[in-house]
Amino acid sequence: MNQHATNVDDAGHRDAVTGRHYELIAPTTGRTTEQPVARPGPGQVLIQVIASGVCASDLSTWSERLPQYPVRLGHEPVGTVHTTGAGVDLPVGTLVTGRVEPAFADFVIADLRDLVPVPAGIDPQHALGEPLGCVAEALRRSSVHLADRVAVIGLGFMGQCMVQLLARSATARVTAIDLRQDARALAASLGADDAYHPDELPAFLRAGDGLDLVVEATGSQAGLDLATELVRPHGMVSILGFHQGARTVDAETWNWKSIDVINAHVRDRDLLRESTRAALDMLAAKRIDIAPLVTHRFRLDQVDDAFAALRAKPDGFVKAVIVNDG
Repeated sequence: MNQHATNVDDAGHRDAVTGRHYELIAPTTGRTTEQPVARPGPGQVLIQVIASGVCASDLSTWSERLPQYPVRLGHEPVGTVHTTGAGVDLPVGTLVTGRVEPAFADFVIADLRDLVPVPAGIDPQHALGEPLGCVAEALRRSSVHLADRVAVIGLGFMGQCMVQLLARSATARVTAIDLRQDARALAASLGADDAYHPDELPAFLRAGDGLDLVVEATGSQAGLDLATELVRPHGMVSILGFHQGARTVDAETWNWKSIDVINAHVRDRDLLRESTRAALDMLAAKRIDIAPLVTHRFRLDQVDDAFAALRAKPDGFVKAVIVNDG
């Protein structure tokens, strides 16, 4: 890692720290630059980033023309405490994670409020707290009852995590649905009872009373429409997918079925922190397996390649992670 700390003062502050960061300078084009790193203020922590997940929610920012540049990206870091500000009682070297941005960098400053210590024994490249916390909170908000029949539509990183959590809940059957055969096979290996292409769903899923809970994790119009079709009357559709732009809904069917529709996203910082803590505890207890989901790794100077892989989704792709060298 390109970083130096030349002096340490009486308060333990490290001076003359420099680090690299990625910044987007045009659609699909970024650069890596090096500059001095600011000290953390009161209640803040300077994190030395080990790895940071690449999120699909940033894909449109990376690929579409923006009003102005440069723009810095990344919000799923895992790293160690390098320096702390006043009022922070967190030992240097502690492995932490949380929603912090901009995280495609050697160092990032975080509010202590947003951080969760990573339990021992977890690979830092798997301790992607922010997306794991989002899935945990989505499960909490999506009512799951004894012997429920559930489905997850969309088997990216979030969908695959949700499949695992639902399979370990009190469900009677978990169905996984995705366009990609490799994603369906992975979901089956992670606990789904069956997995289908959306155009090849068996009659029993489309007929009868439908499913008790359908988690829509595609962020697409087609995924939302299919969830509406498959949910039973008085069932629940949980929207986990990140929708960008306008969507239409079949309000007549929603009304006729009397379904509950949950926006499963979390924006409250404290709620996300506690959901992240719960998800990491599940990870430490081996109730979730992230290793098969972190499929592609890139260096900090390869962020554009990581986004290109996310957009293209080559065979076997689930999640890309930026791993800092050193």
